[in-house]
Amino acid sequence: MMDNPSEDLRSPQRQLIACQMAHADLDALIDQAVLSPSPVDELLLRRLKKRRLALRDQITQLQWMLDPKEPA
Repeated sequence: MMDNPSEDLRSPQRQLIACQMAHADLDALIDQAVLSPSPVDELLLRRLKKRRLALRDQITQLQWMLDPKEPA
């Protein structure tokens, strides 16, 4: 059993999963906005893409933390 369940909620594995889910949600939202027949707010679209890129960087960093390529 876990001594402190709140620590498990912020584990790198859980953070990675949360980031991957948020990235997938943003992907879907961006795709929907681009394919929408109505005009798209370009500023909002740029912000969404920037957030998606930041999440991608965070995912890469968490993956490296969980599986470093060089021996410790």
